[in-house]
Amino acid sequence: MTARRAVAIIGTGPTGIYSLKHLLGAGLPLDVTLYERGPRAGIGMPYSPQTANKSMLANIASIEIPPVVSTYLEWLEAQPPARLASYGLDPEDLDDRQFTPRLLLGEYFRDQLLDLVEDARAAGHRIAIHENTEVLDIGTGEEGLTATTLAVRDGPFDRVIVATGHQFPDVDEATRTYFPSPWSGLIEAAIPAVRVGIMGTSLSSIDAAMAVVNQHGRFRSRNGTLRFDLDPASSDLEVVLMSRTGVLPEADFYCPIPYEPLTFVTGPALAACLKTSKPLDAAFDLIKDEITQADPAFALRLGLKSLTADSFPNAYFASRETSDPFEWARRNLQEVEYNKAHKITVAWRYALLRIHEEVEDIVADLPEADRERFDSGLKKVFVDNYAAVPSESIRRLLALRDAGILSLLTLGEDYELDREESVTRITRRDGQVDTFEVFIDARGQKALTSEDLPFPSLRRTLLENGQEIPDVSQDYSLIEAGSYTGRLCLAALPYLMHDRPFVQGITACADIAEAIAAGLTTRRRRRLVS
Repeated sequence: MTARRAVAIIGTGPTGIYSLKHLLGAGLPLDVTLYERGPRAGIGMPYSPQTANKSMLANIASIEIPPVVSTYLEWLEAQPPARLASYGLDPEDLDDRQFTPRLLLGEYFRDQLLDLVEDARAAGHRIAIHENTEVLDIGTGEEGLTATTLAVRDGPFDRVIVATGHQFPDVDEATRTYFPSPWSGLIEAAIPAVRVGIMGTSLSSIDAAMAVVNQHGRFRSRNGTLRFDLDPASSDLEVVLMSRTGVLPEADFYCPIPYEPLTFVTGPALAACLKTSKPLDAAFDLIKDEITQADPAFALRLGLKSLTADSFPNAYFASRETSDPFEWARRNLQEVEYNKAHKITVAWRYALLRIHEEVEDIVADLPEADRERFDSGLKKVFVDNYAAVPSESIRRLLALRDAGILSLLTLGEDYELDREESVTRITRRDGQVDTFEVFIDARGQKALTSEDLPFPSLRRTLLENGQEIPDVSQDYSLIEAGSYTGRLCLAALPYLMHDRPFVQGITACADIAEAIAAGLTTRRRRRLVS
């Protein structure tokens, strides 16, 4: 009889849920313990009421979300009309490319987890869920790993999967005038009608703006046009988004899913680039060939043939940086909405979207100088492309602009940020000073190091082994980490971002989980063979 495999999963957001799904598909009898710090397992931090409200949209549609038990669209279609209506959705308008509120996506994942657990128990697996339970440390022993909570030390476990997701400053680090992230108490805070500065222009920044303005007015749709009506008592409200370049994200664009294969930028071709004397330049030659084949007119218009890996980003952003950002947003919105309605794919955008996933695989192996060039140039192009936001988010920004509430500040490369007790000041190179009574840093998740790990024993072991950045294998199990080696899988995205700069989102969570489950099966087979 095959022995049960004891597995602990710390975190029950998408990564934890997909980990459980793929482990159950590995064909081994399991004894799984899931730990959730929050009150409801399965929600995930970005989709919880503590960090989001109904106005905040998920940046992924059902067609892109790997199913757990059912697809997101199937789950939506099974919901009572009243539940959908409470989130502003019409059952007649549901489709697999629709962007829905983040809170609703969180409810989907919770329901999917509960269904998955029910099916697993019916199949003979042992599954335990501990809510309101924070794992304080992960220990080691001869028989396996242990998980320590406030109440008990559990284990031993054959495998521990750390699926803790994003990690932002705690609520207690926020003040009434400064929020170190949009997830640090902003949702529950009362923001006065003052000048509010928001660092960043991504979807996180737009969410922060929504959290503020919805306290002072409401969006209304009339005759197909979205407008924002500001409460008379909030006439002093001003929201300023800011970034170094002063450009807004573009709206999500239509393209075929699943992705079509690339011709030039392939895994083997990129691997060959690493063997050349100039790996990044060799890779960019492939990128130029791919874009030129996909969209010759765009390549000609941009002068792509004469561009390098260093000059391409400047050429890519040049038109947007010299245009009024809100007028650019209006034109872009019209374009993408027309293309969606007629299922038209802009070839160069689609090429970049597929290219970035292939290029990511070689980033960690680039020479240090090339890595620095990549991070300061091409990376920005790829992020701009894949971080396109829902059309509705652009509509809301334009409605706020038309209402005279929203503006955009270009900081440039050299500026100073000074926090005081009651205000935050931004001083630009030209001496211009901007003062904000409330300031929100919405620049998103930063890459984290071993020093940031919340588990003291694990943190100490990694640092003693000289791993300032955790080193993981293909199945995300730790390498050269003492007794944790091969036993602990690090699936928390912030700790993977150093080597995988684009690792984010639900599809990445599912891919990581599948690799972890495959590693569990492979390692067991190796032991049986030996």
